[in-house]
Parts: sequence; C-alpha cells; structure tokens
Amino acid sequence: MKIEVLGSGCSKCRSTIGMIERAAEAVGVEVEIVKVENPEEIKLHGIRATPAVVIDGKIVHSGGIPSHEEVRAWLKPGPIGFLNHPTRHLFFTGKGGVGKTSLSTAAALTLADSGKKVLLVSTEAASNLDEMLGIELRNSPVSVAGAPGLSVLNIDPDTAAESYRQRVLAQMGAGTSAEELSTVREQLSGACTTEIASFDEFSSLLSDASEHYDHIVFDTAPTGHTLRLLSLPKAWTGFLDGNDRGASCLGPHSGLKMQEVRFKAALDALSDPAKTTVILVTRPDKGAIAEAAHTSGELHELGLNNQRLAINGEFRAGDRTDAVACAIEDLGRQALNTMPPSLRALPQDRVPLRAFDMVGLPALRALLTAGAGPTPPDTTPVVETSEQLQGLDALADELAAAGHGLIMVMGKGGVGKTTVAAALALGLIQRSKTVHLSTTDPAAHLAGTLNGDVPGLTVSRIDPKVETQRYIDKIMAAKSPRLDAAEQALLLEDLQSPCTEEVAVFHAFSRMVSEGRSAFVVLDTAPTGHSMLLMDATGAYHRQMTREFEGHGAARIVTPLMRLQDASYTRIILVTLPEVTPVSQAAALQEDLRRASIEPYAWVLNKSVLAAGTRDPLLAARLAGERKQMERIAAGLAKHVFTLPWLTVPPIGFTELSKLVVKPARAETTHA
Repeated sequence: MKIEVLGSGCSKCRSTIGMIERAAEAVGVEVEIVKVENPEEIKLHGIRATPAVVIDGKIVHSGGIPSHEEVRAWLKPGPIGFLNHPTRHLFFTGKGGVGKTSLSTAAALTLADSGKKVLLVSTEAASNLDEMLGIELRNSPVSVAGAPGLSVLNIDPDTAAESYRQRVLAQMGAGTSAEELSTVREQLSGACTTEIASFDEFSSLLSDASEHYDHIVFDTAPTGHTLRLLSLPKAWTGFLDGNDRGASCLGPHSGLKMQEVRFKAALDALSDPAKTTVILVTRPDKGAIAEAAHTSGELHELGLNNQRLAINGEFRAGDRTDAVACAIEDLGRQALNTMPPSLRALPQDRVPLRAFDMVGLPALRALLTAGAGPTPPDTTPVVETSEQLQGLDALADELAAAGHGLIMVMGKGGVGKTTVAAALALGLIQRSKTVHLSTTDPAAHLAGTLNGDVPGLTVSRIDPKVETQRYIDKIMAAKSPRLDAAEQALLLEDLQSPCTEEVAVFHAFSRMVSEGRSAFVVLDTAPTGHSMLLMDATGAYHRQMTREFEGHGAARIVTPLMRLQDASYTRIILVTLPEVTPVSQAAALQEDLRRASIEPYAWVLNKSVLAAGTRDPLLAARLAGERKQMERIAAGLAKHVFTLPWLTVPPIGFTELSKLVVKPARAETTHA
C-alpha cells in the first residue's frame, strides 16, 4: 500500500508517519510511505492544511495528527484492485509459473462468494484446476461443491478440435462425395486446426450466448501460447480476405465467413475496456517482469488496453539474520525497483508469498485475504539442508557418458526449463562435448538466461516466422519451374496459410533431432501444452511415413518419433517444482509421453528450499509440503531425481550457470 504524507516535515508530520508505521507493523500490512514536502506539489493536491495523508490518490486526512482509529481504518484491507468494480470479463495472463491459475481461481471464488454467478475458464491444455478445486474438468461448465455460483470449464484442445471438425463437415451438404469428405477430414487433422478450434470455443464464451453469467474469468496458457491464440483471428482474416477458393486446416474457405465475424466480435469484446480487464500476472523476478512488459506491448497492439499488473508472491524476510531469506527478498526488491516504465504506469495489485499450497477452497479463499491462511504457519526456527540430494553436476556427468544424442528439457511453464537446459549445455561443454543448445519456446528466454556468447556452444532458436519463410522459399523453389505464373501465384497463396507454420516448425524440429547423431543437442522446449502439439505432429508424420513405405522397405525408415522413443539416443528431462500442482503436472506429462512410448530419463526438482537451507518462519513453513512432494516423487514417479536449490544469486550468465554443473564445495551449496 502506497501512503503519501504531505507537509513541511514538522513534528506533527513525523508523528503521523510514526503512527502509520507502528499500525502497519501491528496488522501485518506492507506500506510504502512517501514524504511530500514540496509546497507546489502539496498545492497540486488541493490541500490547505497539513499534515495530510493521501492513499491511492485519495485524500483521507488533512490537518493535525490523525487518531489511532483513523490510521487503523486506513490500513484495513479492502478488496484487491482487480475485484474493485470488476468488468464482466477478467483475463489473467503472464509467464508460466507466476500464479495465473491461483489468482484467477481465487478471484472467481471471491466473486462467487459475493453472490455473483461466475464461470472460470481455462485455455491451458495442461490445466491443474481439477486438482486445485477437487473437480473433474470438462469441456462444459462444472459446478464446484462448496462454492455456490461458481462453475468451471476447460477448453480441451482435442475435444474442441473434434467438435469443430464435425461442424465443418456438417456444413458441406448432402451432395458431398465420400472422397471430398475424406479430403476435408485430412485437411482438418493438423495441430493448427486444434489451435483455431480452441479459439472458436473461446470466442463463443464472449458472445451473447453466455450472458447468464455475471462474470467470466479466463485463466490462460503461458504468454507465448496465449499471444499466438489471440493473433490467430487477425492472421486468418488476412489470409481469407478475397480468397474464397480452396481449403485449409479451417475447412473450405467459402464457409468460413461466419467464423470470421465471430472471431472479430470476440476481439471487439476483449478490446472494450467497459467489458474486459487484462490482469498481467508477474512475480518479483526480472525475467517474469520483462515478459509482462513485452506482453503488455503486444496486447496494446491487439487493442487490449485496459490492463492491470498483479505482482504475486512478494516476499518479506521474517528473520533478517537468514542469508537465504534476505537474498530472496533483496532480489525481489531489485526486480521491482527496475520495473520498466510501461508496467510502472499500470494500476498495481500485490499479493504476498503464502506459507501454504494453493490447493482446496480454504487456501484459495485465503490467498487474496490479508493475514489469512487455512492453517497457521509453523514458525519454529529451523535450518535444514540435505547432503544426500544429487545436483545438476551429477546429471551432467551421466548425460556426458553417452557421447552424443538429444536431450529434451520439458515441463510446465515457469518451472525453470530454460535454466536447466542452459546449465546442462554448459556442463557438457565443460566435459569436452560438442553442444547445440536450442529452443522451441515462442517466448524464447535462452538469450536472456545465457546473457552473452559462450565459446564452443552453438545457440539457436526455432523461430516460427523464420522457419515458415524458409519452408515457403524451399517449396516455391522446388515446384515453380514446373508451374506457370498463375499456378505459382495460387501455390504461394496457399502457402500463406497460418497452418504452414505448423509444418515448418515440425521440419525444423526434425532437423534438430537428427543432429544428435554426431553431437549433443539440448532442446529447451515450450511449456507442456505447446510441446504436446509438436509431439502430435511428430506422431502424425510417423504414421504417414509408415503407411507410405509399408511393404517398401519400411524397416529402413527412421522417423523423428522413433528417435524420441530410442532411450539410447534421447534423454527426456522433466523439470518441476517441489509443490503439489507442479509435481502432478509433471506426472501427467510423463504419462502422456509414455502413451507415445517415450520414457523420461530423469526429473529435476527446481527451487528447493530444503536444499538451500533456511530458518525464516515463512520459508520454513513451506518445508513440510516440500518434503511430502519429495517422498511422492521418490515413491515411484521418477527413476532418477536431481535437485536444484532455491538460489540466492540468479542463475543468469556463464559464471552462475556453470556453478550449477560443477561439484560445489560443501559450504557453497546455496551460493550465498
């Protein structure tokens, strides 16, 4: 809470500041007191008697020393900003792992508890709302026991795609031949059909058909995937403009005008500040804040201008002699103090780090309530470390022994995949291996994590736009000599389809996979949902190749999927956090991979407080939950587990990343 005290700096002003500080400490409210002593600035507020107090731009006191009752009333927590006169649509977005799902669910629950009818919608393929709320997620609204008025809907990509396919096929008419229906089914089988079908479902929720809900709260996929989703209507509108011939992964172009109008209506609703508020969620972390600033700019370009900033997980050390706790607090403060001006200008809400996991209605109701919690935290001062935990140095040793191959680092957004991938790449370089480090993540954090060139390390990015243009150029060069000018123009027009991007990215991924035959390729993948779409494309290509070569030497065909299934060629590293939901999501991803006959090699448990060692009351209170997750993983979820402590120095740049893969001295475990 920002409190301005206006006055000349006299004894009454000092007394007023002292009263506010003591009252804030007593009730556990974080305040930022700003002294305003410039007479001209005081005049601009319209204040004639000092000391005066201004909170959130509103004058709450003027003249004389306020009473203790007045000060306590000022500090009494009110509703969080984004729930103060909320718009009908609340759209939560941000980097993976910043707490979008927790904040959006807590917001939806608070609105429902106030008597509103609320629909909470997840657009993330790897949503964990089912575990948080104890419900079974479906593609239709599900009511939540214990929360009257609250319903939850998950836009399941596969279900949405199948529903979309059936609608397109139904529009083709009774006179359509079986061959034509088969052709359209094939056109509708790509991953980008899944994306546009998801947006189709999303669009319907912004229409008049959902008017019986007072509020619709959207919990979105990580930033890169969400921006891709929101940009699809514009991309398809440009492609379809004046092009009513042929077909694409959306179906026959002539029948798409209805979808085009619907998508435009959806973006209009999102762009209307009276209807929609975008809540950019971040943490006190430089990377998360930088991504929030980038997202804010991208959303402004799409016309979504009614934005707020929610800073989640703000930490204040309870024990100033605890080096780990103080370092974590200092890093957070530094990140917030250097926040870009574009974000600083936005209305802000701050949510403190909690001692409890965000699972169950009591915890979710407590998240946005000052000083509340489902159970009192354990404040027993303890210092715990674990000498038995294996670090990334041990994992780098094991990986290096193979000599070459593909290392895919996977997991939900925000768990630290990029840090782990970059550190392992450096570890292999240190062990005299040839390494190519790349990423499939649209948000592309590798450059910021490495923070400079590394001798001997090749670094790249599978950039969808670059790969798409490269693919178009390749196809045009190969086919143009046999086509006349009109046919070339038609081919180029077809290649401008957004679904070309899916094919181009897959081809780039395939090239990367094959490089592992002679060197190490370390691949920092996109968040789970996006990566599974790429896996789907890999599986589809494998099935197509085996069909085409059946009976013609199929045994000699080696597809990318076969390389991923080869445990001697590919090592899958799953990264997670020592919390209930991230572990459950890693387990779900592991099951998805196993269904494709791909077996993960190891798990990395990132940001372990137990491995760091602390006696801070709040951090120590989180240890019991962390121990439970470690026991759960050790009980059979993972064959090999490696642990990365909650670091007191950000793992950015060659020096800090290298520390993670070199055997540390016993006293340097936390890099304090």
